[in-house]
Amino acid sequence: MMTDTGKKRKTLAGSVQQILRLIQSIPSPKAEPFKQWLAKVGYERIQDMNDPSLFLDRARAYWQKLGRSEKWIQQRMMGQETRNKLTDYRKDHEVTKEEEYAILTNIIHQEWSGVSVKKHKEIKKLKSQNLRDHMNEAELIFTALAELSTRQIAESVEATGIAENAHAGIKGGRIAKKARLELEEKAS
Repeated sequence: MMTDTGKKRKTLAGSVQQILRLIQSIPSPKAEPFKQWLAKVGYERIQDMNDPSLFLDRARAYWQKLGRSEKWIQQRMMGQETRNKLTDYRKDHEVTKEEEYAILTNIIHQEWSGVSVKKHKEIKKLKSQNLRDHMNEAELIFTALAELSTRQIAESVEATGIAENAHAGIKGGRIAKKARLELEEKAS
């Protein structure tokens, strides 16, 4: 792998799953805290599958630990539900590939915010973290408005495939952009 200085070094690497499996196989007592953590997380995941509301409670508790307000948490959860409904619509209308979802998400985001998802993550100095978990309340609201508008437009014209859904995304994103610009004008 390439180092910070530009030199290539032989490096052992693995996926997260492979590394966690490797930790499980270490017989050392020093690995025991990691093994206990893995067992706890695995148990919680099984609980979540049996009762999804537990997952929501854990997500809420996690966001509270990060200092998020109840209002922000509620907005984040509502935004996720809005996103899920848009994704469900697209699944039923010939948008099936992961890269198509990414393209459509970026179109909506670019329209309402004026920057791509990648650029927005750079602005917030994020690498692999979820952008929405680092949005402020207004950004979450505009994202949800853009996605809600997109879904309603797509449903009204029965958008099918990536091209028609992209067109709905542009229109939905512009609705949220108009709202954002109006708020910025009135609040400044």
